[in-house]
Amino acid sequence: MSSTITQLNAPLTQAFDFQPSSELQSTPTLNPLAQRLADFDTLTSALEYAAKGVTGYNFYDAKGNLRSVLPYSKLKQNAWILAQRLSGFDLPRGSRVAIIADTSPEFIELFFACRYAGLVPFAMPIPVNLGSHAIYVQQLRGMLESSQASIALANIDYISFLEEAVEGVACIQWVGTSEKLSKLPASNIELQSNHPDETAYLQFTSGSTRTPRGVVITERALMCNLQGIVRSGLEIRPDDRSASWLPFYHDMGLVGLVLAPMVTQISVDYLATRDFAIRPLQWLRLISRNRCTVAFSQPFGLKLCSLRVRESDLKELDLSCWRAAGIGAEMIRPETLRNFAEKFASAGFDENAFLPCYGLAESTLAVTFSKIGKGCKSMQVDSKTLIDKKMAARLQADGRKQNEFVNCGRPLPGHIVKIIDEDGQQLSEMMVGSVLVHGNSLMTGYYNNPEETDKALKSGNWLDTGDIGFLFEGDLFITGRRTDVIIVNGRNIRAQDIEELAEQQPEVRSREASAFGINSEDGTTTIVLVIECRLTSVTERQSLTTRLQQLVYMAFGVNCVVELVPPHTLPRTSSGKLSRFAARQGYIQRTNRTGQLSFVEAGDR
Repeated sequence: MSSTITQLNAPLTQAFDFQPSSELQSTPTLNPLAQRLADFDTLTSALEYAAKGVTGYNFYDAKGNLRSVLPYSKLKQNAWILAQRLSGFDLPRGSRVAIIADTSPEFIELFFACRYAGLVPFAMPIPVNLGSHAIYVQQLRGMLESSQASIALANIDYISFLEEAVEGVACIQWVGTSEKLSKLPASNIELQSNHPDETAYLQFTSGSTRTPRGVVITERALMCNLQGIVRSGLEIRPDDRSASWLPFYHDMGLVGLVLAPMVTQISVDYLATRDFAIRPLQWLRLISRNRCTVAFSQPFGLKLCSLRVRESDLKELDLSCWRAAGIGAEMIRPETLRNFAEKFASAGFDENAFLPCYGLAESTLAVTFSKIGKGCKSMQVDSKTLIDKKMAARLQADGRKQNEFVNCGRPLPGHIVKIIDEDGQQLSEMMVGSVLVHGNSLMTGYYNNPEETDKALKSGNWLDTGDIGFLFEGDLFITGRRTDVIIVNGRNIRAQDIEELAEQQPEVRSREASAFGINSEDGTTTIVLVIECRLTSVTERQSLTTRLQQLVYMAFGVNCVVELVPPHTLPRTSSGKLSRFAARQGYIQRTNRTGQLSFVEAGDR
């Protein structure tokens, strides 16, 4: 599955307002090196091969200017030198190293330096917003303690946060920046090769439903998943090029857009997540002018592009090169994809480029991929049958309430997906239940957390994903998370459905509504809908509250409590998703503190 490229194209350097430094040129697209598609035993062996070519990583600033370039050849050299410094700490092989993962060459160099030194890196998030200083420091401290990290690293922008977080963490032996590390004396210890059964890294879960946990991924599991992604999922070609705004601390950003390009020796262009959030047009410009073919996004990223990009901007974009527009990491709403395709059709975007997929950190990254080049396929099912019978019955008549679910495709080679009921019995097609996964990409467990590991890994090494869905003709459709299903009087009501109903109101913005269930002391379940609200008038706030309660009752036949809170109140995960678990805990604390009601903490179902 390799091919030799004899012609080397010059990189594209001029387009629109792009004025790169005269001293920098981005790494090329075409590579004289024969392409290999992740057929390596370990990450370092993959880098050793990629370093023989001319491709690599390119980093752009908020204005779209080329900021820095890291060819794979330079990455190998720098990582090896840093590994000699890390070896000077004389840590046991497999010791953990924490790295705050900003979008920079330094993070990637440190990550690979750890692997060369036989250490286990893990990426920690950058702060989501400046108003969450104490929460962010506590989040870092929790990761440091649970991982039992020996070394903690950050660049100059985040070192103060890290220094505050390590206070009182007994396991930490050294904390500093990559610059400080590079000044330490090099060890004379000969670096040992990695083994496929060694841990490659820890991936901390985003914490959307509970406290983040460190997923243990071996080199073997990682390379298995990467092979499935680049061969079966993306069908990577020698002339492919990637563009990404995804954070490096997220599994899709790290595995899909940092490691996957390297193990296939293709170049990738980065825009920092924060810069994308301010001006998403810059990501699309990168794709357009560098002729990028592979770019992934969470659904909200596409929605941001649809909302923020002006019609006048479309004339300068040519997105016809974009053949694999991967979508994943959260529930995919078909309407989001339709809006994006309609908005950018005049810029050459082909809706057949949409590539819905499903995955999770506990399976390294990917589990299923839809068929490349076929676009997004979806199914409309009867809402009443879905709730009452837990069955996805195709919609037969107009006018009935319906849910539309996206086809996430088939499992990667060597992987199996099955759907089970509450008793653990496998369900037939179209029946909705818990999604279980089996395959060689699975984690070995959560680091130093046997209790959570036992909950996730079932008999026969089946991973309980915590998601619910159904199968149809071998394809997987995800309908929600099990913890996001609210059971009221025996009826299963999806939290997403309640939130979508709220977001249809003009006063409620997208991703500013959180629905969940809480248990009272007598065992009954109450649905709570928390809304970030900008209204100041008492009359307007009461009108919105009453209207939402009426809409929920009309749609689902149940009462609900509506709480209006100030903007930026709802907690989010490190990857930007709303955390219903944390929102529920916050609501319980507020109501119990004020004495309004008495609730007990609702456990995961």
